[in-house]
Amino acid sequence: MIGGHYTYAEVPLFDYLQDIMGSSRNNYDKLGHFAQGFVPALITREIILRKNVINGHYWQNFFIIFFCLGFSAFYELIEWWVALTSGQGAVEFLGTQGYIWDTQSDMAVALLGAIAALTFLRGYHDRQLNPIIQSKRS
Repeated sequence: MIGGHYTYAEVPLFDYLQDIMGSSRNNYDKLGHFAQGFVPALITREIILRKNVINGHYWQNFFIIFFCLGFSAFYELIEWWVALTSGQGAVEFLGTQGYIWDTQSDMAVALLGAIAALTFLRGYHDRQLNPIIQSKRS
């Protein structure tokens, strides 16, 4: 909602951070793309564990990361489609701010979000889900 109110390129807090860091662009959209990897990773992981769809942590993580990358790519395609159909204001909508690698870096940040979720919340997530999973198996 914040990005929609100000546009992603003009969120005041990130303008302030832009000035402090000496950056040429407002990186608020990167926070959104990080969450775009972080949140779906946890949701996908929970579904996989509750439904016991994929055995083995490595295969689970592999699927979760690629699901999040696919989700991010799909979002980027929607952004592109909306920009093409709207015509006017496409640059503001996309929020690239003149950065030609914006789409790729958005997807990379979503990848980092997914990896961060799997790395830092796996133990906590397991502790929350174990009683539920154990009761289903009994």
